[in-house]
Amino acid sequence: MQFDVNTLFSLLLIQALMLAVMLPVLMGWRAVSLAARYVQAAAVLQSLGWAGIVLAGQWPGRWVYGGSLLFLSAGFSALWWALQAWVGQRPGRWLMMGLPVALPVLYGIGYEHHGFRLLWANGVVALQLGLICLALAWPAKNLERSSRRWRTLLLLALLAVGALTAWRAVLGLQSPEMPLELNAEHPLNITAAVLSHVALLACAMSVLVAWRAETEMALKRLAQTDAQTGLCNRRAFGQRSVDMISMARRHNEPLAVMKLDLDNFKAVNAEHGEAAGEQAIALFGSCLQEQMRLGDLAARVGGQEFAVVMARCDAQGPQALDQRMRKALEERAPKELGFALSFSAGWAKLRPGDRSIEDLMPRAVAALYAAKEAGKGRLMAEPGLEE
Repeated sequence: MQFDVNTLFSLLLIQALMLAVMLPVLMGWRAVSLAARYVQAAAVLQSLGWAGIVLAGQWPGRWVYGGSLLFLSAGFSALWWALQAWVGQRPGRWLMMGLPVALPVLYGIGYEHHGFRLLWANGVVALQLGLICLALAWPAKNLERSSRRWRTLLLLALLAVGALTAWRAVLGLQSPEMPLELNAEHPLNITAAVLSHVALLACAMSVLVAWRAETEMALKRLAQTDAQTGLCNRRAFGQRSVDMISMARRHNEPLAVMKLDLDNFKAVNAEHGEAAGEQAIALFGSCLQEQMRLGDLAARVGGQEFAVVMARCDAQGPQALDQRMRKALEERAPKELGFALSFSAGWAKLRPGDRSIEDLMPRAVAALYAAKEAGKGRLMAEPGLEE
C-alpha cells in the first residue's frame, strides 16, 4: 500500500484535530492543572500548524508556510512547558519562548533562498524537539517509577522525528535544490509523515498517562491535607507521626509533641462572624507552616486545634516555636484580620514506653488544659516533666 505525501499529512491533520477536541473532553476544561492546559494548547496549535502544511500544498507561499511554522513551533513550546510542570525545571526556557517568534520571522525574510529556509525551518524544529527530548531524559526527583514508561515512549518517538528533521536541515544546506518542502513528493517526506503519525499517537498516550498520574497524586494530597490551612489533616498526622516516633526510638533521639488551641474562638465568631473565624484559622495555619522547623510535622487536628511533632527536639524547642508563633501572630493578625489572635499550647516529650502519637497526645492535651486554666495565652509542659 502506497500513500502520497498530501494524503499522509491530511490524515495527520485529522488526527491532530481529533486530539485537540478529545483532550478537553477527557481532561475537562475548567478544573484542570496548568500542565493539562499547556497540553491542550499544544494540541490546538499543532492542529493549526498541520492545517497550514496541508493548505500549503494547494496555495504555497511565504505567509502560509510561515504561519504553519509559527503554530507548529508554538505547539512544541507548549508541550515543553507542560513537561516543566510534570517533571520539574528543565534547561531551554528562553529558547522555547523565543524560537516560535524567530522561526516564522526569519523564514519569511529568507523565503527567496530555498536552501536557507529549509535549513532554518528544519533546524529550529529539530532544536525544539531536542530540548523536549532533553526534558524527558533529564533526571527527575520525587517522581514515581511509572513516569519513566511514558517519558521513555515519548522520548523514543520524538528522537526519531527530531533526527529525521535534523537530517532534512543538513540536506537543505548541502543540496538546496532538493525538493524537501513537506508537501513535496520525496521519500524523506513520506518517512517524516509516517514518523509524525507515530509521534502524535505516542504523545497522546503519554500525556494522558502523565495527566492521570498527576490527578491521582492530587487526589492523594487532598485526602491527606486540610483544605483550609494546607496542613496535614488528622488522619495523615497519625500516619506520618508513626515513622517519626519510630525513628526517634530507634536512634534514641528526643522528640516532642505540641498541642495548640486558639483562645476565645467562639467569641471571635460571635463578634466578627464565621468568615472572620475561618480567616483566623487559615492565618494560624499559615504562621505555623512558616515558623515550624524543616522536618517537623504540623497538622490541624480539630476545629481550632493544631498539633506539631518536633523531631530531635529538647525542652527549648517547643518554647522557641511558641515564641515565634506569638510574634508572627502579633505582627500579622491586626493587619490581616483586624483584631488580635492568641493561643494556648501544651507539650509532651517522648518517653521510653511511648509507641504512637496516641501515647503522647493525652499528656500534651493535659498540658494545654493547664495552660487554659492558668489564664490562656501561654505554653505549659506535660505534668511531671522535669525541664
